[in-house]
Amino acid sequence: MTTPRYVRPEALDDLAPGDPTALRSRRDLRRVHRAMRTVSALNHALSRLRLAAQPKSILELGAGDGSLLLRLAAAVRPRWPGVKLTLLDRQHIVNSETVESYRWHGWEVTTVCEDALVWARQSAHQRYDLTVAMLFLHHFKEPELRELLRGVVSQSRAFIAIEPRREMLAKAGSRLVGLLGANAVTREDAVKSVDAGFTGDEITTAWPATDKRWWTQEFRVLPFSHGFIAAQNEVRITHA
Repeated sequence: MTTPRYVRPEALDDLAPGDPTALRSRRDLRRVHRAMRTVSALNHALSRLRLAAQPKSILELGAGDGSLLLRLAAAVRPRWPGVKLTLLDRQHIVNSETVESYRWHGWEVTTVCEDALVWARQSAHQRYDLTVAMLFLHHFKEPELRELLRGVVSQSRAFIAIEPRREMLAKAGSRLVGLLGANAVTREDAVKSVDAGFTGDEITTAWPATDKRWWTQEFRVLPFSHGFIAAQNEVRITHA
């Protein structure tokens, strides 16, 4: 039987951006993403989404240091030239080296230091071709998750989320991140992340678009992830 979601504050979120422990934990997270094959999960979601055209504008919610999508930029170069990428996070921790790396791949980067819920409440002044959230939605309890997703609907044409999957394999993996050399903050947060993760159609249940303008789909991505895709009707989604 699946246990209910249990959302708790994660330790890294309360640390100052320049705190040495936070810096170490963000380095840990890069190794965790590789172990979870997060970018492979994103590519898998993109293959299901089958965008009718290359996205020219992409928003990442909860982007952190902005390094994760660099691997996507490298993978789609030169097929996706001229992407305008917006990295949104409530902490300003994207450094100039990361921005320059995106430029080398032909992507233009804008950083926005703002809480995602504040962004979600705004009137839509831009509609992104694609919005992504990588290990981010699990931070939100049900009411806030619904509010965030309403913002996605109003300001996006397509959406991908890759989250921890709340199941025994992921729970076991979360207790082994110390083998990657992760510090105490990362080890603690990994367990909390899986406890707050998703399974079944839980994100779909929170999705606000109840009419026929949007498609949604949820799926498991091995080894530890849970995927969700949504798009307006003009964006094709394969039901693999």
